Amino acid sequence: MKTNYQKEMEAEIAALDGRRPRLLLHSCCGPCSSAVIERLNEHFQLAIYYYNPNIEPEGEYEKRLSEQARLLSLLPGDIPLLPCPYDHDAFAAFAERMAHYPEGGERCLSCFALRLDETARAAKEHGFEYFTTTLSVSPHKNAENLNRIGRAAGEKHDVKYLTADFKKKNGYLRSLQLSKEFDLYRQDYCGCLYSRPEKDALPSETSPERNT
Repeated sequence: MKTNYQKEMEAEIAALDGRRPRLLLHSCCGPCSSAVIERLNEHFQLAIYYYNPNIEPEGEYEKRLSEQARLLSLLPGDIPLLPCPYDHDAFAAFAERMAHYPEGGERCLSCFALRLDETARAAKEHGFEYFTTTLSVSPHKNAENLNRIGRAAGEKHDVKYLTADFKKKNGYLRSLQLSKEFDLYRQDYCGCLYSRPEKDALPSETSPERNT
């Protein structure tokens, strides 16, 4: 039977019995984080961790980071954005040898593992009780894989991972609505060069091969 991660999350929140523990939210971008923050902010003391070494070029990374910070400035309350470096080498260390892997395959799973492991490490270091990620709000991301990877990272670093599937209950639709409301920049590729749209990935006008 397929696991209902939305119900799992609701049960975990209900067990808090009104307590608002600290949760470090890994954010892939401002638009995706918008609906997730709205859903979690009532139940947790949130902070955002923008650790995305897969994004390139660096200018794109900085643009998305700037939009994340702008969104937080527009939301009620005071949700901090924890600083972290642009560490593209950590992604390139494994991704380059997986350049030929299909989108959504082992390269993506390794990317998720890198980002969630670092978020769990930071959550433990900064005294957060929970961590989770915005990634499951995307209809292109498999919540089962993300929750499996997140739980493993949580066990490794001794911090609780909040299982979730944020696309449920119209989470993705809500992220689109909030993006429009706040006029957020919505990128058209996941972040790494391998996920660029085909029109941007062509190496030249005469070659049909992807520039990977």
